[in-house]
Amino acid sequence: MASQSSNSPSPARPSAPRTWALPIALNLAIGVVAVVPLGFLMFFLSSFPLAALGLTSREPTENDGMLPWAILLVPMWALLLGLWGSVNAWLREGRPVAGRRYWSVGAAVALVPFLTLIALIAVIG
Repeated sequence: MASQSSNSPSPARPSAPRTWALPIALNLAIGVVAVVPLGFLMFFLSSFPLAALGLTSREPTENDGMLPWAILLVPMWALLLGLWGSVNAWLREGRPVAGRRYWSVGAAVALVPFLTLIALIAVIG
């Protein structure tokens, strides 16, 4: 049985930038798509549950109730989370990164476009 000598190269492992490049790019792209569902969710939360608690004021022209929002938000979030989860499950296979770290980074990167938009609105507006 032959043993490896100390001079033989170790098996090649991808570098950190190569490991993260594709997941970050695809999560940013999904994050751009996620701006619409996140915006609708923020409007829903500020108009209904947070307004009921007295933390925000209700939109004065909103008089349709919660049902249209449920009909809009549930399928939209199901599609978004299905897309995000399946893409990241596919990308996670074969990456030498711990699962918790991978999913946390993926979720944080997907939120970057929405948080950037919120910051721009706060600065400009």
